Amino acid sequence: MKLTLAELAIATNGVLQGDEKTVVEGVTFDSRKVQPGDLFVALVGENDGHDYIQMAMDKGAKAVLAQEGHVLPAAVSAVVVPDSLTGLQELSQYYLKEVAPKVVAITGSNGKTTTKDMVASILSEQYKTFKTPANFNNEIGLPVTILSMPEETEILVLEMGMDRPGQLTALSTLAQPDIAVITMIGEAHLEFFKTRANIAKAKLEITAGLKKDGLFLIPADEDLLTKAKNLPANTKTFGPVPSDIKESLSETVWTEAGQQFAIPMLGRYNVKNAEAAIMVGQACGLTLKTMASALAHFDLTKNRTEILTATNGAKIISDVYNANPTATKEVLAAIAKDGVKEPMIVLGDMLELGEQGPALHADLASSILKTKPKEVKLVGPLMVDNLLPVLKEKAPALNVKGYQSDQLLELITDLKAELSEEDLVFLKASHGIHLEKVLASLIGKPVDHA
Repeated sequence: MKLTLAELAIATNGVLQGDEKTVVEGVTFDSRKVQPGDLFVALVGENDGHDYIQMAMDKGAKAVLAQEGHVLPAAVSAVVVPDSLTGLQELSQYYLKEVAPKVVAITGSNGKTTTKDMVASILSEQYKTFKTPANFNNEIGLPVTILSMPEETEILVLEMGMDRPGQLTALSTLAQPDIAVITMIGEAHLEFFKTRANIAKAKLEITAGLKKDGLFLIPADEDLLTKAKNLPANTKTFGPVPSDIKESLSETVWTEAGQQFAIPMLGRYNVKNAEAAIMVGQACGLTLKTMASALAHFDLTKNRTEILTATNGAKIISDVYNANPTATKEVLAAIAKDGVKEPMIVLGDMLELGEQGPALHADLASSILKTKPKEVKLVGPLMVDNLLPVLKEKAPALNVKGYQSDQLLELITDLKAELSEEDLVFLKASHGIHLEKVLASLIGKPVDHA
């Protein structure tokens, strides 16, 4: 990004303060992450970004996008708008039109980050491609992603998250995608949406900004999507998953149209994500051979089903960023099918499931037992109150232990004492349980116990 203060004022219909020729070359809303030359966006939330303007300027910010009603330090170059979040979004739309890349938008209850990574890897083989970093997928992160793309970007791959009705309508309208993808409809956010049908309705909002004749991709096995009314004219389905899949902890292999594909991760559920990515690639003119090469070594966003090694040599399957019942069962099924000998299963609460939460936690018992675990450790009140008693009833001899959310230190101590270098441990929970602290300790990284 390289925009003058004059362009910022035009894009946002804001009031300019300072030299209109001042050029900004990056954007951030976090004063701690300011780089020299950045535009600092002073958002008003739990913390008021205007309180950190001087800090941002001291770190090298060139200008500020500020909200009316705030006193700015003298000599600060700024564009002042009625609402700084709206201003950020308007600025991203302006820059999006300037760069004019093809836009691929991806959402889903599970798999959207993995699919985003796969799509970006495939498209990078032929196009200058930029993708959503980490999980910058909401009304703040998405415009920041757009403004962060290089000027030479040809295809922009955007992940879009959702936790309320209307959110995807706003994001899709902002981004105006050429291609939109829904990976799946799961149980995430049942607390707010109550039913999968409501979740599907909200996910379909991704078509709100889809360009005329834009491509819409949905899973072939999801009736809530395939039978929905008023689907875009150019709607296509991906899947079903091929039957000849060969799985291991480190690789999943299958053949499609005579071309062998291999992805460096476990689980047939990830083949479905790859199928969506392949269809995006085909729509953009890539060959199966080129896409197979890209998928064989694609970079996966951190904390998405990583295979890691503990300091004592034990293998770790880590998926500590997010959790829902469907995703958890799929990884457990992959572990069981791979024939891992007596894995250690560590599961934390799956959040935002609402009144169905207790039953959905208890329902994991059969999937866990199919892995023939050495031990099971459960973290959080939903796991301890609902899954633990079912496991004890179904498998009285199994070593099952529960921990509350504030007992991570005890969990770490127990794991370090019990894990041997021959063991495999599976860690999965919603991010609010903070199993990333357990993971960090196991692999020898500093742990923040705050």
